Amino acid sequence: MRANRMNRDEFYTAMAPNDDARLRKILWALYWRGNAQLRGRIEDELRSPGQPKVKPRKELPDPGSVLDEVTTFVKLAKDGAYMAGDRRVHHTERSRWRLTFRRLVGDALAALQADDPGPAQQAVAEMVDLACDMKSYDYFHSDDPVEAAKFVVSDAVAVLWESVLRHDGFAAFARRVPEQLIRWEADYGWTRRGYGHVPEKETALAVPLARLLTTPDMWRTFAGSYLEALDAAGRAGPRRPRTVYGSFDETRYRRHERTKDLAAWHQMLLDRFAGTPEDELLDRLAVSPALAGPELTFLRARIAERRGHVTQAATLVTECLKELPGHQGYLDFAVEVGAELPPRARELLSERAQILSGAP
Repeated sequence: MRANRMNRDEFYTAMAPNDDARLRKILWALYWRGNAQLRGRIEDELRSPGQPKVKPRKELPDPGSVLDEVTTFVKLAKDGAYMAGDRRVHHTERSRWRLTFRRLVGDALAALQADDPGPAQQAVAEMVDLACDMKSYDYFHSDDPVEAAKFVVSDAVAVLWESVLRHDGFAAFARRVPEQLIRWEADYGWTRRGYGHVPEKETALAVPLARLLTTPDMWRTFAGSYLEALDAAGRAGPRRPRTVYGSFDETRYRRHERTKDLAAWHQMLLDRFAGTPEDELLDRLAVSPALAGPELTFLRARIAERRGHVTQAATLVTECLKELPGHQGYLDFAVEVGAELPPRARELLSERAQILSGAP
């Protein structure tokens, strides 16, 4: 079949009646209306022979289209469509979900460079939310879906937060990021097993966050917004304890886990504000209704120690060890402040000392 285009002779014959001005106009129309690949070819041809050719730049994904795709993907996943028995997802796609997941993450992160990255920011946030849920819920056929998807949550969040700060300004950053930090931070990372290629690359979200807070005023303002978001998280929990399987208190459990997850960030706040005019921020942190458990008691002990109240710090860390006698961090701090160790904690400390010394 003959191609639907002119051959060289026909093309030259059609071009012959046009003068240089007409040819320039035709070439400009092609360049201006063509896609990125065509524009790159024309630019290469227009360069002098001595100039190197430049590889065409890949066009940024459209943020709105990316958000639509991400929203659909997340909804299908949470509806169980990728597990089985749902015609909205083809059976071959169920085994290719990793590729789809990685493509959507890549497109969402790339779209953050667009002039209006708002939809892309929302798309990245939805993928991070899904990844956090994947640690506990089976949305895909995988024993460790975050590891399988090769998704480093902390890297994606770092790029997202940098985009918010760069494009929307610090006021929007301080308004939006604290709630995301509280919702997403994970003490042991975001994979189920905690080992593999992905966990090796993960960091606490407090690490990229601290890099973005470059001035004392930014730290002070962000800490205030964080405490407000933390109080809101505490108030959002049900007023009455939600129980599952008898005496299990789900609300208190969530507060325990939140306190452990945010421990690295709280240590940064302690290092930043202890002994400064903003020291009262630590008092607000220590009584937040969103926190609970021995990690909160330990935070109070460290605050007391920084203020020179060693006896109070010793009493508090002893309380921690009554609940978790083998916690190495608590034991080290207890020895440092001369706290009285509960019997079981003394036994464990002695056993570890024997192991380290090599004694039988």
